[in-house]
Amino acid sequence: MRKSLPQQHVTSRLNDVLHEIHKDISADLPAARLAAIAAFSEHHFHRVFAKYMGETVHRYIARIRLEQAANQLMFDQSATVSEVALACGFKSLSSFSRAFKLQMGSSPGEWRSRSHTDAQLQTEFLQVPEIARGYQNIANRALPQPVICEVPARLMAYIRHHGYDRSIAHTWQKLDLWRFENGLHTQGQFALLHSNPCLVPLKDCRYVACVEIHKTPLQRSVINVLRLPGGIHARFHLAGVYGEFIPYLSRILQEWVPHSGLRVRTTPIWVAYNKNQFTDSQHEFDLELYIPIGS
Repeated sequence: MRKSLPQQHVTSRLNDVLHEIHKDISADLPAARLAAIAAFSEHHFHRVFAKYMGETVHRYIARIRLEQAANQLMFDQSATVSEVALACGFKSLSSFSRAFKLQMGSSPGEWRSRSHTDAQLQTEFLQVPEIARGYQNIANRALPQPVICEVPARLMAYIRHHGYDRSIAHTWQKLDLWRFENGLHTQGQFALLHSNPCLVPLKDCRYVACVEIHKTPLQRSVINVLRLPGGIHARFHLAGVYGEFIPYLSRILQEWVPHSGLRVRTTPIWVAYNKNQFTDSQHEFDLELYIPIGS
């Protein structure tokens, strides 16, 4: 009888798969290749993924692709629906349109043409008092002008967190404990933002806490390793208090992106913290927001 793997080993293998999926959702992602990354047979991989993630791998990939497509349709008026479908990993416009309507409740064209007011987009996150106050605080502030820059790829140790709320602080504590135990003195803190809170309920948002490392650890643990993609980004400097970051991100996606003449690529949006609102005693943030862009 085959001995079961410890849960942390299974988690590490699935994290490798999730990184492969999220680093570019437009890429071809056959289950056989993902199973090989996890070092499972394809049959066993399907069972393990569904057990630990609560949905099949095919459903997971389709859902995040549709979330990205909804972003693109909303914030990139210059791209055709066909271009958005292709950029988000769909092979045909018909299959994309069917899947989009099933998940979003309207066709891609209807979604794009609908009048997306602030109230429609942000109803869910504005139910959180701190974020509602943050939205009011920054409503009349001018958005900072971004710097267009090219950044190198970075090797990161990370922990995934499901949901966006103050409990992210516990994930940072785990990551800092691992860093201290392994004698890593780097102070840099980074986060990957896989979800747009305008579209995804905060409890379902995916946040990845990261610290930069220079070599892969010898042992696998609850900590895993990814390579943060480099390339051309729009870099925004943002500062404020907890509750104001999501409104800033929302305004940048709604106000700056559509008028920039640029397209947001399908690699993750990420931040580099100078001050982290989840770990700062005053709950303040000072950070650089990096949005991957192309012409």
